[in-house]
Amino acid sequence: MATTFDRTMAQKAVVRPGFGKEGRPIDLFANFYRMKFNPRITVYHYDIEIEPKCPKFLKRKLIHKFAQDNKKNLFQNGLPVYDGNKNVYSSIKLPVGNEATAVEVELPEQVDSRAKKFTIKIKFAASIDMSCLEQVLRGSGYGDIPQETLVVADIVIRHFPSMRYTVAGRSMYQRPEGNKRVTLGEATELWTGIYTSARPSNWGLVLNVDESHTAFYEEQPVLDFMAKQLNMRGPINANFSLRDSDRMILEKHLKYLRVSVKHQAQKRQYRVEKLTTKTASQISFDVNGKKMSIGQYFKQQYSYTLKYPNLPCIWVSPKEKNTFIPMEVCDIVAGQRCMRKLTDNETRNMIRATAKKPPIRKQGTDEQIRNMQYPGDPYLKQFGFEVDTSMVQVKGRVIQPPKLGYANNQSSTAQNGVWDNKGKQFFRPTNIKNWAVLMFPPQNQCQSGDVKAFCDMMIKVGRDNGMQIAQPCYVKYLRENEIQSVCNEIKAKAGNNGIDLVYCILPRNSTSCYPRIKHVFENQNAISTQCMEMRNLKPPKPQTIGNILQKINTKIGGVNNIATDMMNIPIFKTPCIIMGADNAHPAQGEGSRPSVSALVGSVDKFACRYATQIGIQKTDGKKVHSPVIESLQAMVKNMLIKFYQSVRVKPQRIIFYRDGISEGQFHHVMMYEVDAIKKACMELEKGYNPTVTYVVCQKRHHTRLFVQNPRDGDRSGNVPAGTVVDQGVTSTTDFDFYLNSHAGIQGTNKPAKYHVLVDENRFPADAIYKLTYHLCHVYARCTRSVSIPAPTYYAHLATDRARAHLSNAKYNFDSSDGASSVGTGGGRPPKPGQSIEEILRDISPHDATKNKMYWI
Repeated sequence: MATTFDRTMAQKAVVRPGFGKEGRPIDLFANFYRMKFNPRITVYHYDIEIEPKCPKFLKRKLIHKFAQDNKKNLFQNGLPVYDGNKNVYSSIKLPVGNEATAVEVELPEQVDSRAKKFTIKIKFAASIDMSCLEQVLRGSGYGDIPQETLVVADIVIRHFPSMRYTVAGRSMYQRPEGNKRVTLGEATELWTGIYTSARPSNWGLVLNVDESHTAFYEEQPVLDFMAKQLNMRGPINANFSLRDSDRMILEKHLKYLRVSVKHQAQKRQYRVEKLTTKTASQISFDVNGKKMSIGQYFKQQYSYTLKYPNLPCIWVSPKEKNTFIPMEVCDIVAGQRCMRKLTDNETRNMIRATAKKPPIRKQGTDEQIRNMQYPGDPYLKQFGFEVDTSMVQVKGRVIQPPKLGYANNQSSTAQNGVWDNKGKQFFRPTNIKNWAVLMFPPQNQCQSGDVKAFCDMMIKVGRDNGMQIAQPCYVKYLRENEIQSVCNEIKAKAGNNGIDLVYCILPRNSTSCYPRIKHVFENQNAISTQCMEMRNLKPPKPQTIGNILQKINTKIGGVNNIATDMMNIPIFKTPCIIMGADNAHPAQGEGSRPSVSALVGSVDKFACRYATQIGIQKTDGKKVHSPVIESLQAMVKNMLIKFYQSVRVKPQRIIFYRDGISEGQFHHVMMYEVDAIKKACMELEKGYNPTVTYVVCQKRHHTRLFVQNPRDGDRSGNVPAGTVVDQGVTSTTDFDFYLNSHAGIQGTNKPAKYHVLVDENRFPADAIYKLTYHLCHVYARCTRSVSIPAPTYYAHLATDRARAHLSNAKYNFDSSDGASSVGTGGGRPPKPGQSIEEILRDISPHDATKNKMYWI
């Protein structure tokens, strides 16, 4: 079917419609540092191949030795730089052609069980003219920023520090020493480092520098690592052995980590492949025609008696060599980044240790850039780069927040992102006639008198907010395995009147009840639920209950407040739908679990009520996740129908906020998804062509803003809510801006970055800033403006809920197959021929639930 989306125009970036003018001016620092470069230099790019395969942690050391050994004859006394993978760059043309030249390199020491002699094959790949970058930055060139020039800048900037730091992605870390060490728990510790990225800007080339924090595994004996991962208490004895379940848990955490051995004079390093199913005393092999166990071999060969012969051995790589090493002689090697998802405890400790007040963070960033020693960096000099060591100053503006409308024409105005709803009733309150209270903790911990007092207080606070709440019609203690039967009882008791709400009181730190409750009540029966931990039960606090009622009112169809000023933005003079979309991919270690996407769309004229569409899409065999929402056309079509059913008019404008994509994916995703939006409109009615504005919202960036004058900051020292920056550190070509829309609580705020990729509505700059900021004030959970627009936040919540439903369905997705197949290794067996569409139906909310904001 034809579409009216102009692909020719979409090939070009949206031109910035001027800079914003509204708001109070504010002087800021941004964590960027000006760069100079020599545009007359040509950089030569070379591909390298290493044989035999070299461990990643050895590559930089190997290439450095390669450059030293061949400095005169091959590298012409120049200083090449290396990206840590397979690319070398030189400012001098090397005597190497398109055919590979092979050079042997030998490392002075053997730190791994692999060969210490390597053959490096190098061949010419491309020439990179740095003058192209200067022309585009000055506005005299045409086209997009030549990305290969930015790649060169990044690699040159990081090369010299990488000799002293541990490199992880775009960040570099140093191992903490002494009292600077911060243990996160579960065998991990916090490392602080520096993130760097060369960026084009209105001012020319700048270097984005930020403090970076991540978890590394502690250097420790494998036995200590085992004790932490398995939550073991006290020392183990000589007869200690592992259950199969514990062995599998430990293997999961150890797999692919590097360990060093301590039973030899030379501390060799190995990579863990797995743990043996047999113990050290059970494994035997032939030595000179004699059968010998691992323990006997270590006694004879190394005069070492195993202390724990009943523990499994570590099976190290290469796997085909069948090399087994007792766990007790192995240590976890320092400098290995923790790639798994952090536990709740680790995350809490991470936040506590890294949440720094803005002045302290700025000071730390300035200190980090001094530690890089850029003025004395010989590689920067060789390639013609200079980095200023003073943070840039930028001009920002603080725009006015909207008025927040409540019932009876009452209103509030946010003060630095926060407002008070005391004495005001919800804009559109709901009533709760039939509701149930379920208590999962035992009765001696959650007493009926306390539950009654809490319900009475909720009725009172609800009345203050304009809600009429009756006494609960069903109250019961239950266990988790009774959820389904109790749900049936509640429905039977409510009869034709239906049930408005099921309120669930959960034990402390409960993780298993919650997804089961949501699945049974919301997915299967379209019954709204609200869960609360028992610690909030007594004494019943009006403020806590007020916060909970904001969620409940929204879930069952009410509106807490509206942003009245938003209706004055010219775009709302015609029917307009606001959409938010997110696409969540499986984390590392989740096998071929499918990606989950969510689309939310406004279904009222105030852009406060939202309906939801969930999508699910398969991965390919290589676990490459598509950044686009593949089912977006159908999702948008359904959303437009829901808007019409609710408002009784067709939207003439679509404002689409997209989360979850990176800059390198912008063009591809935008082309696919705007085309899908247009096709959805045409599918509904021939000639139906609402204008589209497509905006990407990013939080995964490293920009920080700091006030120059402390008096301009909020109480936490952060830039005030409503601060917009659209000059200086923004793009030279694209329509992008930064907006700090929330008040600081702890640490340093991260402003959201927005890229307007399509704008058929022709927004003036101030109008898109104002709309985006106002949408941050209609987030229904709290009386605070949030860091991203509410529809984007809601889409994120919806994907989280869908992923929880996917986990609750207990599918075991096989990590070796595509997501269209469902494994049976301990999970729910797949139905014969079950497709990804059928899995979607299994985990999707009930049709009636899709029209509710059930995820709030």
